Amino acid sequence: MINEKHKDVVIVGFGWVGAIMARELTQAGLSVVALERGPMRDTWPDGAYPSSIDELTHNSRHLLFQNLSKTTVTVRRTIDETALPYRQLAAFLPGTGVGGAGLHWSGCHWRVTPEDLRLRSYYEERYGKNFIPKDMTIQDWGVTYEELEPHFAFAEQVFGTSGQAYKVNGQIVGDGNPFDADRSTAFPLPPMQNTYSASLFGKAAASCGYHPFSIPSANASQAYTNPYGCQMGACTFCGFCSGYACYNYSKASPNVNILPALRFEPLFELRAECDVLRVETDSAGTKATGVVYLNSKQEEVRQTADIIIVATFAFNNAHLLLVSGIGNAYDPVTGQGTLGRNFVYQNESGVTAFFDKNTYTDPFIGAGGNGVAIDDFNAGHFDHGPLGFVGGAPIWVNQAGSKPITGMHLPEGSPKWGAGWKAATKAGYRHNIAVHAHGTNMAYRDCYLSLDPTYKDYAGRPLLRMTFNWHENDIRMIRYVTGKMEGIVKAMNPSSITVETKKPGEQFDVRSYQTTHLAGGVAMGTSPKDSVVNRYLQHWQVPNLFVIGSSAFPQGIGYNPTGVVAALAYWSAKAIREQYLTAPGPMVQA
Repeated sequence: MINEKHKDVVIVGFGWVGAIMARELTQAGLSVVALERGPMRDTWPDGAYPSSIDELTHNSRHLLFQNLSKTTVTVRRTIDETALPYRQLAAFLPGTGVGGAGLHWSGCHWRVTPEDLRLRSYYEERYGKNFIPKDMTIQDWGVTYEELEPHFAFAEQVFGTSGQAYKVNGQIVGDGNPFDADRSTAFPLPPMQNTYSASLFGKAAASCGYHPFSIPSANASQAYTNPYGCQMGACTFCGFCSGYACYNYSKASPNVNILPALRFEPLFELRAECDVLRVETDSAGTKATGVVYLNSKQEEVRQTADIIIVATFAFNNAHLLLVSGIGNAYDPVTGQGTLGRNFVYQNESGVTAFFDKNTYTDPFIGAGGNGVAIDDFNAGHFDHGPLGFVGGAPIWVNQAGSKPITGMHLPEGSPKWGAGWKAATKAGYRHNIAVHAHGTNMAYRDCYLSLDPTYKDYAGRPLLRMTFNWHENDIRMIRYVTGKMEGIVKAMNPSSITVETKKPGEQFDVRSYQTTHLAGGVAMGTSPKDSVVNRYLQHWQVPNLFVIGSSAFPQGIGYNPTGVVAALAYWSAKAIREQYLTAPGPMVQA
């Protein structure tokens, strides 16, 4: 065992959370080491043109994503099934390497609604306690929108987010999302220009009586320098965002927006190809003493520290705690335990409109966060009472750039291969618009994370087992929203449409991509009875351990999670700097 020099802080994972925490805690005078299991990645060579827009390498061969031959998860739909390993990237695409999912994300940069943060209270107050299905385990987050708002605002400054606010400090300032909560500042950059498809969707949505607005986008609409002195270039709509490192410095990522400021920080050290095997604790199990990891030579290394921050991808946070024996694993039969509880996903559907040869939508043009959305059927923005379901979804045209290999939308009845497929592709590629609903997934008693009893990873640790399936509530919700989406699409006067939504009773299928927006498993909350971490993302039982990321979400939200993850990281960092460092110990009494 190699023993490294003691540090004030060790961070496990170097994506958005790892980068934010490293910057904030070195600014507080702490020595920080970040351990990233994947390779070193940076704007060069990973973002160098033209290799950075190689679709075969990135989309088809998954250069920036997790190597499933080393470690993966097992998946089952019910507690009675035997879970099997997820052997081929399809339904979701966990990232690896410096920057993590923050390097390959698209750039949709949302906040969260105030009612989402107190979801159980909101529904019980508005519709009564019996409205929430009995098998649904949704709960309040333990933090309010007003508390997080300054951190949402600062994250947007760091990301260089493009957008149009609706209301700032109580004053209406523009044609942004009228359902948005009040903001303290406008977006740092003006909204991106809209593609023709987004403009057509916006006009159709308005004609149906809805409220279209530009999607908040962490793709820079013009040149920008953020508060850390990191520079961004204006987006050129190349269409290579999701799954790629941006060659133009236009898409926000830890590598572009934070790492340059850390590079010259003497208190910071970044070690790539360091796979953390476990978090170690003292004999009482109430203090984390450090981590043990495998370096690039497959040597075991111990890194001790006073503060441990677990900042890996969603379900990997839960896995690390489970294999470390920290906390109480959740049992869906008894309902006891919290670690692994409230695992959630995202609930999507889509409608594609096809037009005649005189309507050119050119879907190869695009940017990851660009587009027009409506929020009329998300969160608490509509009356759920007569509908009988919890949750909702924004609807949008988010034209991110359809690729030559993977970006084909064809009308129903088109041949699947051969000359007929080629003819249909040629006829339809430049003449279609894809509209999507990006819906919530609620937490349920029987959807959770645990350790697999059979399969192990390359280091001999049990694989993480995912038990997950769709429930009636979420299927009813997405089918309702899809019906509204169909109405908007028909108002665009297409020649034909295709509809993709969940059928009643449909079960989870890992074979086709949905989103990589997994969450929960290390839920935050107001009590150790139903959460793993408190409102500051501090572990209830091990107070010098902080677990940050979408793993803290008690249930799914309708928006992409990155903006909320960043705000929670800044919120936690502030609490560490202002409270924990002056009086180490629990910041919330159980």
